[in-house]
Amino acid sequence: MARIAAVSPQEASPMVKLAYKYASKQFGEVPEPFAVAANHKKLFFAIAVAETAAQKASTVLPANIRELAVYRTAWTVGCSWCVDFGAMLMRLDGLDIDKLKEIGDYATSPLFSEDERAAIAYSDAMTSTPTEVTDEQVADLEQRFGRDGLVELTFQIALENQRARMNSALGITEQGFNTGDACKVPWAVDA
Repeated sequence: MARIAAVSPQEASPMVKLAYKYASKQFGEVPEPFAVAANHKKLFFAIAVAETAAQKASTVLPANIRELAVYRTAWTVGCSWCVDFGAMLMRLDGLDIDKLKEIGDYATSPLFSEDERAAIAYSDAMTSTPTEVTDEQVADLEQRFGRDGLVELTFQIALENQRARMNSALGITEQGFNTGDACKVPWAVDA
């Protein structure tokens, strides 16, 4: 349960109710981070617009590269909600979710391509505090994915850091979007 109450549909403004209806239709239910953010109507809409724009603009990278890097970011931060939701999105996009079971061993697992390993390592370097990104890493990623692909990858990892840290701070945990338990944050199982 979140540290602050979600805004119920009965409490929501007409515009938020409309957004809830859209989210529920798209995902089967209203995502809890969405409902918690509705406590601040202006930020709620800013987040919704930014997320929609980012999704529509992120078309340069192959989906598996982008989604694995984003998933690894959520997994590293320890946001069980983001891991749960991310696994569902990957499954719905037809991506190989068996890879998620081995995300902790991506560097040696034969399931991952060299491009996927490079993107995941970049996620780790960006998510570290302080960041540990190197010039060589950026040059390698630019060669692999082009300059626009590198910017997209960087943006998506940074965006997931924002989401995961916000959800974790507000106590938002997994909501049951993922149908299996293979993709849970390993240290959250004992919590």
